[in-house]
Formats: sequence, C-alpha cells, structure tokens
Amino acid sequence: MSRALRPVARPIGNREALRDFARALRYVRPVRGLFARKVAFMFLAAVPAVVLPWPGKVLVDHVIQDMPLDATDYPFFFQPFVDSLDGMAPAGIAMMVVLFVVLMLAVFGGWSGDERDQTSAGLAQGQDQATRSENAANDGHSFMGGLVGWFEFRLTLRISHILNHHYRSRLFERIQQLPMARLDDQRIGDAMYRLMYDTPQITEVCMRLVLTPIVVPFQLAAAVWVMSMVFGAEPVVIWGAVALVPLGFLVTLPFTSAVRRRGQLARETGAVTTTTIEEGMSNILAVQGLGGAQHERARFEEDSWSSFTGFRQVVLVWIAISIAGIAAAGGVGLVVLYSLTDRVFEGALTIGDLSVIMVYYGGLVFLAENVARLWIYLQDNAAGLRRVFELMDEPADPSGSEPLPRGSIREGFAFEDVHFAYPDGTEALRGVSWEASVGSVVALVGPAGAGKTTLACLLPRFLLPTRGRIRVDGLPLDDVDRDVLRAQIAFVFQEPALFDASVEENIRTGCPDASAEQVRRAAELAGAAEFIERLPQGYATRLGRAGGRLSMGQKQRLSIARALVREAPVLILDEPTSALDPETELRLVQTLREVGRDRLVLIIAHRLSTIRNADEILFLEEGEIRERGSHAELMTRAGGAYRRFVELQTTAAA
Repeated sequence: MSRALRPVARPIGNREALRDFARALRYVRPVRGLFARKVAFMFLAAVPAVVLPWPGKVLVDHVIQDMPLDATDYPFFFQPFVDSLDGMAPAGIAMMVVLFVVLMLAVFGGWSGDERDQTSAGLAQGQDQATRSENAANDGHSFMGGLVGWFEFRLTLRISHILNHHYRSRLFERIQQLPMARLDDQRIGDAMYRLMYDTPQITEVCMRLVLTPIVVPFQLAAAVWVMSMVFGAEPVVIWGAVALVPLGFLVTLPFTSAVRRRGQLARETGAVTTTTIEEGMSNILAVQGLGGAQHERARFEEDSWSSFTGFRQVVLVWIAISIAGIAAAGGVGLVVLYSLTDRVFEGALTIGDLSVIMVYYGGLVFLAENVARLWIYLQDNAAGLRRVFELMDEPADPSGSEPLPRGSIREGFAFEDVHFAYPDGTEALRGVSWEASVGSVVALVGPAGAGKTTLACLLPRFLLPTRGRIRVDGLPLDDVDRDVLRAQIAFVFQEPALFDASVEENIRTGCPDASAEQVRRAAELAGAAEFIERLPQGYATRLGRAGGRLSMGQKQRLSIARALVREAPVLILDEPTSALDPETELRLVQTLREVGRDRLVLIIAHRLSTIRNADEILFLEEGEIRERGSHAELMTRAGGAYRRFVELQTTAAA
C-alpha cells in the first residue's frame, strides 16, 4: 500500500456513527419550518404516484381493447373521471385521457420513484468526492415535476444552502479557535478538504434521516392501500412489495462496515492529494529554485493515483450492493409477475390491470429500497461527518471571562516561574520570571530555538504556560477574556501575512474602523508610504495572493503599518527588520522609540542596530533568561553571553 493509501484514522464504529447522525440532526433545528414544508410537498407527491397509473388502464382496456367502461374497476378517487367518459367513443376517451394526463403533468409532473427523472439540477460530476460533494452542497430536487415540482426544487435548494452554510461556518469558526500549537500541526490541505468536501454530507444525512422515516412509509401505505382496495384478491402483489423491505435490509447489512471503511479511506486519500497540491503551490518558488519539480510531480502522481484507487474501491462496494439488491428485488418481481400473468390468462385480471400493478410495483420497489437501504446509504456520509466533528471536537483555545481592570492594559505583564513544553515534549521555556511595563521597549535576544517567539506568543495567549503564571495588570492572564486581551495587543509575525486585497484594506485589517488619515500615518511610521505611493493605484493597489507583488521588505513594512494603526497598548514584533535596508531600519527603530513612550514594545531581533537602544534586553538561551539589562550594562560583563553575541556580530560585519 502506498503512503497515501495507508489509513490515518481509526475505523468508525456503529455506535460512533449513530452519535454523529444524532449530532447532525441538531443542525435541522434552525430550518425545521422549511423541513416541515418539504414534508408537506413529499406527502403531495403521493398524488401523482397513486393517480397516474390509472389513465394507462383506461387506454389499454377501453381504447385499445374497446372494453365497456365500469367505474367500479377503479379506485374511488378516479371513478368520477371514469364516469365522465361514459358514452364516449374510443377516440373521445383517448382525447380526454390525454388532456387529463397533460394537466397532471403541468401541475405535478410525472413520478417514477427517482428524483433524477424529475425536477433536479447539478454539475457534471465524476467519480470523485470533490465534484460529488459540491453537488451535495447545492442539492435541489423534487420527486415531482411541473409547477409543484419547481416550487419544491427551490425549497430543497434553500434547505441545502442553509444547512451547508451553517455547518461550514461552524467548522470554520472552530478552526479559527484552535490553539496555535494545534494549528501548526493541522495540515492546511486536509483542513480545506474537510471544510469544502466533507461538510456537504450534512445535507444528505439530514434529508434521509428526517424525510425517509416520515414520508416513505406514508407513500408505501398509500400505494398498498390503493392496490389492496382494487386488487385485494391478488395478495401476492401486496406481500411481494412488503417482503422487499426486510429482504433489502438483509442483503445490504453485510456491506455496512465496508462502505463506511472504504468511504473513510477515500476521503483521507483525497485530503492527502489536496494537501500535496496546497504545499506544492505555496512553495513553488522553492521547488523551482531547488530543481525539485520532478520530485513534486512524482509525489503528486502517487497521491493522486492513490486517491482514485481509494474511490474506485468505494464504487466496487456499491456495485456489489447493487447486484445483491437487483438479485433480491428481481427474484421477488419474477414471482409476482409469474403469478399475475396466470391471473390474466385466467381472465381474473385485464392487461390494463397488469400494467397498473406493474407501475405500482415499480414504485413500491423504489420506496421499499429507500427504507431498506437507509442505513447503508448513510455509511459513506458517516465518514465525512466524523472527519468534520473530529476537527470540531479539538480542544479550543480556552477563554477567560474577566474584563481588564481598567478597560485596557495600563501596567504590563509579570511572568512568575513560567515553563512551556510543546505537545511532543520539547521544552521551550524553563523558569522564566520577568516583568514588562507599559512605556518601555524590551528586546528578546538569543540563538535560534532559545524560546524567544514562544515567550512572545504567551502574552496574547496564542500558547498557554505548562507551569507557572502570567499576570496582566495584576490579574491572572488565564482569567482575562481572550478576545478583550488580544484586542489590546498588535503582533507582527516573522513571516508577513498579507491578503489578496488593496494596500489600504491590508493595513485596515489591524483596525477596520481606521480613517484614511490613520492608515497613511501608520504607513509613514512604518516606512511604507514611499513605496506605496509608487504603486499603480497607490493605496488602492491590489497586492495579489499573499502580497505576491511586493518584495519581502515591503511586505514587512506593511505588516508593521497594520500593527501600528491599531494603536494597541502592547506591540510585539518578531524580527521586524530582517528584510529592511539600513536606512529604513533606522527610521523604524526611531518610530518604535517614539511609540514606546506610552506602549509596551516587545522586539525579537538579532540585529544589533535594532536592539541596542532598547530599555531592557533579555538574552535567552535554552529556554532560560540568562542575562537582562540595557545594552550598556550587559556589555560591561566580561565573558557574558550577550557580549559574546554582540562581538560575534561585530566580527562577522568586519
């Protein structure tokens, strides 16, 4: 088995599938009124189902065979129409039957027991989860055609859109709430697959679980009642139809676990392929620059082929189920047909009666199949639901409920013997005790992997201490409302994150209500105004995906401008000058000194020119604060870690 075909999740059990189905039904509540209307429409679908077979009997018996009319041979609801034909010639009867059928078709359309033959719409789809899921997300159909079918189609489409929108939005919200450590582990391609292609399973699950147990038994009962009323002397028809339900259940039950398991595997391999595409496209410059195109192509081919192979296994299982179902239904059908043919030869039934019975029997087969196969139909959906709920159930970033004592951070943070270890056991911080006050500029310095970024991420609670405590304005950080806390902090990450929007919109991400004047002021402070004004449309210029039209230094300056426009009391910058030229860096350092008068500015940097003017410098090594003080103080320590760090930079520069 290839790497992509190897299952990465444990199999789903029956109890777990049942819990997921029950959980999915909770999403019906906001649209329960629409579902009630859908049920009413499906009850209405029984009208063409029980009425339309009878005009065929009229044509066969009284037009083609010219047999005398007898309304008692028809059910009570059709007798008035038959009485209206009394005394007409065969040609007149045929004309009236045609007009009746045309009217029925205009109002209700036909009814074949298969919504695909009626009012429906969908994209051309292949045998893959992606296009099939897209159709499921935009599912619109009706068991009827005509005017009524059109209204039901629109209703079904609305239900599908609301269900999927709510379900996808809930999953997206949960992804946004995941702790940073979990987001780092979550592969973006897999998350995208779950969000786009696993969520549409909610439509079919809710439709089947709500509608099938209510509507299908009613339609079955209506058809059996009419047949027993007219053909009560032919019990083989009734018993044949009733036998299809337990028989269909028995022949499909052995395939339950196979459908669920293969569906789960197909989705996992599809997610692997999506991840490979996302990684290859995101890192295309690195791939091309390192001559790795051939390797990436081979990796994609392997994953893509595994995805197709996984879905073919699903198709094979369903082919086996269809063969078993056809054998069971066909066997019962042959018995029924043989018995009815004898009754026609005996004169107990007319050819028109036989045509009505066979049409009814075909509808009964479909309805019985819907009931019998309900559980097996849901198994492939179970895999999609489990993948979505699995991500929803990830522990969210906990949020306190306490407001900040004075509405915003006025004093600063205090670290009390703080430790932090990542889920894999890697220790990033050990025994950090330190106070950072508003109105100061603090620099975090040290070798790679010393814990600088980890320490900074503890302030906005992107990460939570494994041991120890952090206080903000004297209040335990864990108790403070997370959203209130983060509203007070502006964070500039080491890797600039820009959006495919205009320059102004990107800067306003930090403060959506910022005025045009505030946006331009922030750009000037960040040293970005000059290059922005040279862009084709200035601040209205769209930047492309991830700011692809800008250099790394320009991206960095825009990220800083976005943080400055917030005017938050805490400003954290992770390597803010790594891609800046010396002149721009000097202006930025001066800006940070200026804004640091009434803010806490925390800078993670390696450049001496960026950190030397900080009020306090923390030198971290192996997760511990080894030294702290101003640049001048630390340089007086002979053999000190910070002094060695500076001397190495000075020597390298020389």
